[in-house]
Amino acid sequence: MADIVRVAAFVSVVAVGISGELLGTAVLALALLGAVVPRFLGVRPALDLAFATSVLIAAWSSIFDLYTAVAGWDDIVHFFTNGATAALLYVLLARLGIAPSPEDRAVSTATLIVLTVAFGLSTGVLWEIAEWAGHSYVDPSIFVEYNDTIGDLVVDGLGALAAGIGLRFLGAHNRSVRHPRAVSSR
Repeated sequence: MADIVRVAAFVSVVAVGISGELLGTAVLALALLGAVVPRFLGVRPALDLAFATSVLIAAWSSIFDLYTAVAGWDDIVHFFTNGATAALLYVLLARLGIAPSPEDRAVSTATLIVLTVAFGLSTGVLWEIAEWAGHSYVDPSIFVEYNDTIGDLVVDGLGALAAGIGLRFLGAHNRSVRHPRAVSSR
């Protein structure tokens, strides 16, 4: 299913690119780039699908200006996208040996949750800085307002909290990918 989302992202980039909409094409190209990351990490299909879908929905929501047109849409997208991003970032950092493995039963669930929320809030702050920079230097129509920024960060934290609660499942290795630590020596 996630591969279908990636194909849809590619088709979206081409379609919007043909239309000549430069900013929309760039947004969708960034979403396509993000959608392929979980594939290369070999994460569980649930996390792969959640991340790829959320970044594509976030990109199209920007193009169709749904964030300001539909009340609450911004919060929904922030919750799911940041939750999936926090889980994916946790998995990446665990595989790099920077964070403890979510599969390690010696690591408490509370530790997994706290770290996932920290990663989610950190990525949320970076996103808000990118929005501000986009508004200030690229396109002043990008909506930036204090209450929106703080509200986005709160929802980002809640999405990361939900991801942290499910991290033992989401962060488990995909059984179809062989990792160096899982390979036995003969």
